[in-house]
Amino acid sequence: MNRVRPIYELTLEMQELLDQRTPMKEREKIITKLNELVLQRGTCMDSVRSPYTEEEKQLGAQLIPLNEYVQNKMQLLFGELKVEMKQVKKQKSSNKKYVNPYQNVQIMDGMYMDKKK
Repeated sequence: MNRVRPIYELTLEMQELLDQRTPMKEREKIITKLNELVLQRGTCMDSVRSPYTEEEKQLGAQLIPLNEYVQNKMQLLFGELKVEMKQVKKQKSSNKKYVNPYQNVQIMDGMYMDKKK
């Protein structure tokens, strides 16, 4: 029985999910599904031990570039999320400044400094 096949199939499923163009509203579902697949793949990888059959070695050789592709796509997705989070944070602070523009202004009217000690 081929022990590498489930890992290969899970990686293919991850690739299909990452290749889809998903709207922002559905991105959370995609991320939760990817997390589930990563956990499943991790448990499958823990169960694989040597010695490997020829078929497992061939699948492993096909799995390496596929895994690199999936990792790159996940890094891109993570980068997009970071940028969006920064934009949302900046937009929140801009909205606060728009609503109350004099929040951080210190009024120095009528104040003087006494230099006597």
